[in-house]
Amino acid sequence: MKAKFITLDGIDGAGKSTNLDTIRTWFEKHQLPVLFTREPGGTAIGEALRELLLNPATRANARTETLMIFAARQQHLDEVIKPALAQGMHVVSDRFTDATFAYQGGGRGLPLPDIAILENWVQQGLQPDLTLLLDVPLAVAQQRLSHNTSPDRFEQLDTNFFEHTRQVYLDRAAAAPQRYAIINSSLQLDAVAAQINQSLAQQFGLNP
Repeated sequence: MKAKFITLDGIDGAGKSTNLDTIRTWFEKHQLPVLFTREPGGTAIGEALRELLLNPATRANARTETLMIFAARQQHLDEVIKPALAQGMHVVSDRFTDATFAYQGGGRGLPLPDIAILENWVQQGLQPDLTLLLDVPLAVAQQRLSHNTSPDRFEQLDTNFFEHTRQVYLDRAAAAPQRYAIINSSLQLDAVAAQINQSLAQQFGLNP
């Protein structure tokens, strides 16, 4: 079986952290070799950049922010993702380039073609085989985030930012339905897990 590159994405409050366990359990059930990683992060350089990007004290404009994210991504691809795939190990990444289009393009308002230039330069054609897009109404996401006593630099942003972010996610999914599985993550955990399991099963040609 060809190694698969799976990404998990969505706005803050969509439930990514919670549902990573569902994905991990599915891989364990099917005894498939898998590496879990995250963006920004996954490497020493990436984690250092992540700390800067998420720190509320960081003052970086949208272009600087985007360049930092792609710098972390380049290292992540070279050091973690590509080697794992080459060794036949499936890779699951908590966020990838869809997040940059959504957050920096939709939320920050950077031109999407500019982000695409960086995407092509850094990824050189590499795309996820499947992106699990956790989608949730903004009111639900904000209610979930309200319990966070130490919101990061992005979680502190306003409703308008996340409305634009969510819309870019949905636009990208509509433009490439063969790559995306939109998961309604406003449902109960077992119902969300069932959607994720079904999407993974279809991608791998296995039973849920």
